[in-house]
Amino acid sequence: MAMEAMRKSVLYSREAIRERVLELGEEVSRAYEDRNLVVIGVLKGAFMFMADLVRALRIPCRIDFIRVASYGSGTETSGRIELTKDIETDITGKDVLIVEDIIDTGLTLTYLVENLRARNPRSLKVCAFLDKKLRRKVPFEADFVGFTMDDGFVIGYGLDFDEQGRFLPDVCVLNAGK
Repeated sequence: MAMEAMRKSVLYSREAIRERVLELGEEVSRAYEDRNLVVIGVLKGAFMFMADLVRALRIPCRIDFIRVASYGSGTETSGRIELTKDIETDITGKDVLIVEDIIDTGLTLTYLVENLRARNPRSLKVCAFLDKKLRRKVPFEADFVGFTMDDGFVIGYGLDFDEQGRFLPDVCVLNAGK
């Protein structure tokens, strides 16, 4: 189904997103004061959030990207996680912040944390734009969270449905039916 045919409603406006990202930038800056931070964005969904977050930081940082695939073309996770692009930065002994668009089942971030922790960073934390706690299949808590929601499929601000809707400046919930 084409995105234009789907009903959607705004969950978080661009103004609310901008304000919350600035707050997160301050929280992260305080947590990493006087440290050299490596920010690792999880492609593709986190690219807009990461760009805004990095610009909201008061501290210098290096950036890198990692990509995993865990979703098929529907609204449910496949449960199978595959690393499709690794980082290019040696994170041994460094402070690392994973930036993710959404925590859903917790499977992807659990995989990423275990994968990156094995590379012996000095510290490893997670900053997620959205947290859907009710959908957890494994326990997982992020260190920094933009917004929380119960359930629903969201698009916009980098989040997609079958590669559609990433461009939307607001985060919208896709509504069932037409």
